[in-house]
Amino acid sequence: MKKFNIRKVLDGLTAVSSATPTQPLGVRENDLIHETLQSEHFQLCKTVRHGFPFQPSAMALDPVQKLLAIGTQSGALRIFGRPGVECHCQHESGAAVIQLQFLINEGALVSALADDSVHLWNLRQKRPAVLHSLKFNRERITFCHLPFQSKWLYVGTERGNIHIVNVETFTLSGYTIMWNKAIELSSKAHPGPVVHISDNPMDEGKLIIGFESGIVVLWDLKCKKADYRYTYDEAIHSVSWHHEGKQFICSHSDGSLTIWNIKNPTRPQQTITPHGKQPKDGKKPEPCKPILKVEYKTTRLGEPFIILSGGLSYDTVGRRACLTVMHGKSTAVLEMDYPIVDFLTLCETPYANDFQEPYAVVVLLEKDLVVIDLAQNGYPIFENPYPLTLHESPVTCCEYCADCPVDLIPALYSVGLRQKRQGYSKKEWPISGGNWGQGTQSYPEIVITGHADGSLKFWDASAIMLQVLYKLKTAKVFERSRSKDDKPSTEIVDEDPFAIQQLAWCPESRVLCVAGVSAHILIYRFSRQEVITEVIQLLEVRMQCELNDLDSPEVGGDQTQVTHTSSSSPSPQATAPQTRPSTSSNNSDHTRDNVPCLKVRSSSLKQSPGYQVELVVQLVWVSGEPPQQISSLAINSAYGLVVFGNSTGVGVVDYLQKTVLLNLSTTELYTTNDPYQRQPRSPRKSRQPSGGLCDINEGTATSDDRCKSPTSVLSSNHQQFYNGAGKAKMSRKLSLPTELKPDLVLLSVCPTRANVPLDHRDNSFSRSRSSSVTSIDREGREGITALCFCETMARRAEGGGPQSAMWVGTSLGTVLTITLSLPPAGEQRLLQPIIASPSGALVRMKGGILRMAFLDAAGVFQCPPYEQWYEPNAAEEERTRRRRGGGLVSPCGGGGGGGGGGGSGGEVERDSQFAVLCSEKQAKVLSLPSQTCVSKHNITETSFLLRADVVVLNSGACVTCFCANGHIMTLSLPYLRPLLDVNYLPLTDMRIARTFCFSNLGQALYLSSPTEIQRLTYSQEVCENLQEMLGELFTPVETPEAPNRGFFKGLFGGGAQSLDREELFGETGAGKAPRSMAQHIPGPGGIEGMKGAASGIVGDLARTRMALDERGQKLSEVEEKTAAMMASADSFSKHAHEMMLKCKDKKWYQF
Repeated sequence: MKKFNIRKVLDGLTAVSSATPTQPLGVRENDLIHETLQSEHFQLCKTVRHGFPFQPSAMALDPVQKLLAIGTQSGALRIFGRPGVECHCQHESGAAVIQLQFLINEGALVSALADDSVHLWNLRQKRPAVLHSLKFNRERITFCHLPFQSKWLYVGTERGNIHIVNVETFTLSGYTIMWNKAIELSSKAHPGPVVHISDNPMDEGKLIIGFESGIVVLWDLKCKKADYRYTYDEAIHSVSWHHEGKQFICSHSDGSLTIWNIKNPTRPQQTITPHGKQPKDGKKPEPCKPILKVEYKTTRLGEPFIILSGGLSYDTVGRRACLTVMHGKSTAVLEMDYPIVDFLTLCETPYANDFQEPYAVVVLLEKDLVVIDLAQNGYPIFENPYPLTLHESPVTCCEYCADCPVDLIPALYSVGLRQKRQGYSKKEWPISGGNWGQGTQSYPEIVITGHADGSLKFWDASAIMLQVLYKLKTAKVFERSRSKDDKPSTEIVDEDPFAIQQLAWCPESRVLCVAGVSAHILIYRFSRQEVITEVIQLLEVRMQCELNDLDSPEVGGDQTQVTHTSSSSPSPQATAPQTRPSTSSNNSDHTRDNVPCLKVRSSSLKQSPGYQVELVVQLVWVSGEPPQQISSLAINSAYGLVVFGNSTGVGVVDYLQKTVLLNLSTTELYTTNDPYQRQPRSPRKSRQPSGGLCDINEGTATSDDRCKSPTSVLSSNHQQFYNGAGKAKMSRKLSLPTELKPDLVLLSVCPTRANVPLDHRDNSFSRSRSSSVTSIDREGREGITALCFCETMARRAEGGGPQSAMWVGTSLGTVLTITLSLPPAGEQRLLQPIIASPSGALVRMKGGILRMAFLDAAGVFQCPPYEQWYEPNAAEEERTRRRRGGGLVSPCGGGGGGGGGGGSGGEVERDSQFAVLCSEKQAKVLSLPSQTCVSKHNITETSFLLRADVVVLNSGACVTCFCANGHIMTLSLPYLRPLLDVNYLPLTDMRIARTFCFSNLGQALYLSSPTEIQRLTYSQEVCENLQEMLGELFTPVETPEAPNRGFFKGLFGGGAQSLDREELFGETGAGKAPRSMAQHIPGPGGIEGMKGAASGIVGDLARTRMALDERGQKLSEVEEKTAAMMASADSFSKHAHEMMLKCKDKKWYQF
């Protein structure tokens, strides 16, 4: 007899259990569907960044290339050219940028950082890279100056010294200007840091140095000594030359300007206090705020311009920052919306020794960029073509739609044209450098941003550009309080009561649904016609409130169990579940009951073409307790329904009939045969958590307070809906503290998350969210986190075929279904009610549900059914014809679907489909109608997902995930094979999680800062084409000719004097600088930058060849002109010789 070996049996069991998770559960389906998406189709990379540079600190301009560069306090660089040409770079150190200097018309940029490093950026490639870096070890950098057409950079330091850097090799010259030699005995104290360096426009050998204490030195570079020293009592902030090099102007800390003659250092030629009050007795004007910067620009035919920032009087408390333009006898004070960071004057010539002819001023503000036209009366501003108004009001949510209907962008653009402001300058935008990319990406993309002031902006995001199309203001629907004292006591937030929290949008039907922070929902339709709405339709919904004890019951405590019954009838008039007895706190404040948080305007509303409000839904207060904020939202134009959920339950609104179809708590969604049904515990008064939750009212609900159906009580212009026949059922009074900002609550970070109180979940990102029974008991309240309309396959016992349904996902990982019985389309749809029947729980997963989607039997993605857009304000006959004509696209009928998940490898049942479910921890694919699990994948154990979506890419569909630990992942469908896992971005800010969006065709975006959107792609195809899609920053432009010196200036030495800086600063003339002074660091731009530019090298060679051809052509023209001049000279010489021979023998009196 063979001996039994228990070890082999255990080994076999171990092998089976270890192999099970790696195999799909549905083996038979695995043989039928072939997944087309593979790991080689995915690659993650950043594409472009849009918006205003966050916390700007420096600015520079290339007047020949027409490029503008802005540096920020976080070490970022943004370079702007013509509209659509912009670039984002980042210094590795992250130190603040204190100054930028272009190598004018050379395709390079020098940046000086607060960590005392200087960097050279190569702009001749589509993605600029650092070529060289120089780190100063002993001194702090305060100011840099790079003369036009020079390779020697002057670097001033905090100690008052000036060092000179060769920007070609980024080596330090041995030539140094020491502060003590510069001032010598003119001052007993240290002059302070260097605040200005510039060379004389007419003599490159003379350098003017401004020290903070008020001393200005004119330094002779050749003689290495100071020619003149100019001393003033007030500190200096900036210096500017007159183009003739005989005068310069200084701005001071007392709000004064001093104009100096270079040969008269004893006192200023003129002292001006632009905003100071001039005393009548001739005394010194009253001091004003410091003038931070001044520029002195001359014109050939008129008075010079003196442009300055700051200098306002101290008595102008609360006045906004101003830019002052002094031209002749006129002084214009231009108020700005934000403080001024820097400004630059745009001039006709890049040469400092010629008449400047200023025509515009670029003003960099803390949160805006303004360009002022100096050539027109009134100094109008240019219309800014860049998408810099993203943060006009703080962004609270985002929606991204790639490959939307082609007629949508023109429709939005046409209605948006009416919103453009007037009064701009009629000239073209002056910053026009660079060239657009040559990408072939042609599908339309739209980004929608929701803002704190209740506005929404629609952006055209096609071809890696961003342009505003249309702006919608939702606050117009409500009454506005004139002051803080007039605010109604029903508002649940102190600031921004109209802030947008959720968006649900159907691009095909152009129906828009918006949920705000004040528990209000707005439904909009798109129309090309203007209408006047006399009465705004309003529904007020009183949602079910339940109280479950957050702590487990004490042993021996009262644990009265109430069996939960639920409605099994499909009719909305059926008897609803009985309410459990509950206790409430002794709070007797019942004044705020059945009132909404906001007041809808009672007067008529003029609605311009575009999105026009059709219905307002508001959740009301319940016995002094505020309604819970909306945590999830969905809309379906084919059904005419909107569904919303929060931490208390779910509500369904029929926006065609203007009625509430369903209003149930989360518990009431479970049916009696629910396998996951929970037994409610006896509620008792809970302890007050540290988060500051509201008081809990005491009281019991009677059996009369049962939910029968959503009956309505009509009012003058609105309706109130209750969960009972005229009585409201109330068994829970627990809400989020109103003082908490929505973006600080971890569970409201993105549209698919629920607003669950902080006592339920801690702030740790690594906390495990188990869906076990113990976690259900621990987390007493179950909120709604995901909603989805769909057409699913019914079981054969239920008749089979497609049926309309709505799937609900909860914060505890349960997926529940509600079947919908719709009346026929047309007039019957507006007369007969929709019957909604909760069908109980379908599946339970780990963590809260984030996303639900559907595939057909072949693995092709199924979009929910939708209705084609029609003009809602058209004639009744036209609307009826459009609605009867169908206009509905149903995925089960073969009319929908945006892409495939794979191809059929064999015979597939056409009456089946797949449901894709994704929670914070795992993903599952179910086969319908059998409800068997096809595949399951545990996405993360130590973290949790913030965003998950089912998207279409190439010819397939996949699951995309953004995890709290920074990982971006993709999974195949329907078998959930990992295709991509990149540690992209650690979650350092809730803003990122709240605004992260995936879209089709490999596109994604998030708000990288309060003012900027970062776009990225996870598609290999887009990554390969990205280099062609990006714009060119540098374009070959001929440098303007230097100003003509003139005959007499050249004869008498009055023109500009040149300087051989190579001889003066080079190693042979000045020697080497000490090695310990600065450290040279080679940048990655020399090697990796060349790799990045490799794809564009053919174009560079072609441009170089073209430039050589043009140069050759010009040389041939010069040769022809030279030959013509030689022929002319020979002819002149011949005629002169003949004249000489003719006149040789004549006497003087014969002439």
